[in-house]
Amino acid sequence: MIKLLFVGDVLGSAGRRALRSHLEPVVDRENVDFVVANVENVAGGFGITTKVLEELDPLPINVWTTGNHVWDKKEGVPLLDAHPSLLRPANYPDGNPGRGWCVEETASGVPVGVINLQGQAMMPPIDNAFRRADEVLEEIRASHPDVRVILVDMHAEATSEKQAMGWYLDGRVTAVLGTHTHVPTADERILPKGTALQTDVGMTGPYDSIIGMRTEKVLERFLFNTPRPFEPAKRGVQLRGALVEADEGSGRALSIRRLRVDVP
Repeated sequence: MIKLLFVGDVLGSAGRRALRSHLEPVVDRENVDFVVANVENVAGGFGITTKVLEELDPLPINVWTTGNHVWDKKEGVPLLDAHPSLLRPANYPDGNPGRGWCVEETASGVPVGVINLQGQAMMPPIDNAFRRADEVLEEIRASHPDVRVILVDMHAEATSEKQAMGWYLDGRVTAVLGTHTHVPTADERILPKGTALQTDVGMTGPYDSIIGMRTEKVLERFLFNTPRPFEPAKRGVQLRGALVEADEGSGRALSIRRLRVDVP
């Protein structure tokens, strides 16, 4: 058996603090073998930078996934080519920096595939995630035929699109875990053919907020219908994610459990 931990969207300094203080204790307590974290909001709430990745690099994180905000800071874009385990959604058109999938190993040598995808509904224009998922699975089978355990970060706005990806890949991947909305859903389950699904694993960051941002700034946008700068909040910090147990021989998920850790 192998245990995977997927950490939801890490937002700003509060999210980074949660990782620094609580990730290693969770990994030790839960006997986690492999960690994936979504870091598209890790630098000030939008994008990534060299400085914040260096800050988090000592932590036991095997693969970093992202989403549409990965392009928000210019200095972060070259990092996609420099770091093989830092992913951007695989269904961005060819010619963009970076890669959308990778295979890394656990400490005991079990290979784990990670695929990053992005939805189309209510999101910036992008290639079809379902068709690209088929292509990526073929690429993984061709280059890493020994890989059985595969985790998918489905970064999307619509719950229907994230759930649809779970059903589409049921039996072909170990887990489909949703990100982007920053609101954890209570629908974790194992689908009939053995794929674990949670529509959104939630945010690692400040929950005394509106999806991680200071409430007054977000409310102004709703009240006045004009742009307002968003600022990351600081209070009510939680580390959120999903714990998935899987059979390393078949790649089938055995269990999935929501993770919530309150950070003082």
